[in-house]
Amino acid sequence: MAAASKVIQERGYEAATMAEIAERADTKVGSLYRFFPNKELLADALMQRYDELREAQCAKIDARASVMPLHELADRLVNSIAEIHDETRALVALLDARSEWAGKRLEYREKTLKRIAHTLRLRVPTLPEDSAVDMAVVLLNNMKTMVAMTLDQSAPSSPGGPDELRLMNRLYLAHKLAPYERT
Repeated sequence: MAAASKVIQERGYEAATMAEIAERADTKVGSLYRFFPNKELLADALMQRYDELREAQCAKIDARASVMPLHELADRLVNSIAEIHDETRALVALLDARSEWAGKRLEYREKTLKRIAHTLRLRVPTLPEDSAVDMAVVLLNNMKTMVAMTLDQSAPSSPGGPDELRLMNRLYLAHKLAPYERT
C-alpha cells in the first residue's frame, strides 16, 4: 500500500503501473495481483486506507475535544491534514485522475466537513449545527493552507507563516466559540 501510494503521488494514477508498484514494494507483480486483481481495486483500498487514517486521527482529537485547551484544539485541527500529507497527496492524485470520481471527491469533502463540525460540537454542544458547518469550511481551508505552507515546495511561504496561521486559527475559534461556551 505504501509503495502504491508513493507511485501514484509521483506519477499520477493513470501513469502508475502495477509492475512499477510491485517493483517499488520489492515484490513480484504476481503477488501484487493476488491481493489486488487490478489497479481500480488497489485504488479503492488506498482510499479506504486514507479514510481509516483520517477517522483514527479525528477520533483522537474528538476524545479530548471537550477538555483540551482551545488553543490546542485549534492547533490540532489545523495541523491534522499536514500530519498525513503523504496519504493525502495519493488520495488527491486518485480523485483527480478520473472525472467519474468527482462524486467521491465531494463525498470526502462533505465527510471531512461533518467530522470537523462534529468535533466543534463536542467542544461546545450548544453550537448550532449550521454554524459548526460554516466554521468547518473555514477550518478545512486553513488545514489545506497549512499543508501548502509546510509541505508544498512550490507554494510561497515564509518561516513564520505556519505560526501565523496557527495563531489565526486560535483567534478564529476563540472568537466564534466564545458566545456558546458562556451559555
